[in-house]
This record gives sequence, structure tokens and C-alpha cells, in this order.
Amino acid sequence: MAAVGGLLAMPLAAWERDGLKTALAKAGLPADDIGDPHLLFWRFESRANVPAGFGGLEIHHGDALLRSIVTLPPVRRLGMGSAIVAVLEIEARARKCRSIYLVTTSEAGFFDRLGYTACSRNDVPEAIAKSPHFSRLCCAAGTVMVKQT
Repeated sequence: MAAVGGLLAMPLAAWERDGLKTALAKAGLPADDIGDPHLLFWRFESRANVPAGFGGLEIHHGDALLRSIVTLPPVRRLGMGSAIVAVLEIEARARKCRSIYLVTTSEAGFFDRLGYTACSRNDVPEAIAKSPHFSRLCCAAGTVMVKQT
């Protein structure tokens, strides 16, 4: 369990993935591969034990794909999304990732404020480009972004 910015992060147990899938579906985000046991997901709670959201990483040969970031409606616009991303960035660094990539269809400004920059799909490492989330589940017109760790 990790704590950053008033959030507690707990690795998501296999039996909790249905809750993540529901939250992603309600937010209009892809959830088709949530059951893949190789994907890393966390649930986040405030220090007052209020559920705050979910987030995940895919690790591919020294790079990470940030994904499935969702803040639950009661705590939106309180900085929880930024705190979730910060925890996942710490996790990516702990796993020796050089870069963190993401694809977003609507939150490029949010990620830009967190230090991510837009990049070409051609600049994405092959292992990440071939991941199901990056290649199939995300909108082909989404903005690809990267941050060095």
C-alpha cells in the first residue's frame, strides 16, 4: 500500500476487477481487457476511506503504458486524478521504466499539466504499440502522450 497526495493505493485484487470495469464503462473508457492477469491495477481511497478511483499500468520492456485512470464522481475536481497519476508514475519508476506513454481522447490538457507531451504514434516503442489497449481498445484518433521518468 502506498500513500501520495492524501490517497492510499492498494493493488487491485482479481475479484475487484468487476468494480473497475463498471467504473470505466460509466466513464466511457475501454474495459475489454480488464481481466488480463498481466495488467497491473490499483484502487485508490482517501485517507478517510472514501473510494476515489482506479488506475493501471502495463509494463513493456522498460516502458509503461498508463491506462484506465478513472476518478469516481463524488471526488472529481478535488485533485484526485493528479494524485492517482503521481502514484502510478512512482510505481513505473520503481519498475525501472524509462518512459510512460498514454492515449487519451479527451484529457490531453489534464495530462499536459502533469508534464506529458504529445508524440507521434510512430515514436511509441513497438511493445506498447502492439498492446491490445493501445492498438485496439483506444480510439485511433486519440492523442498519444509521453513522459520521461
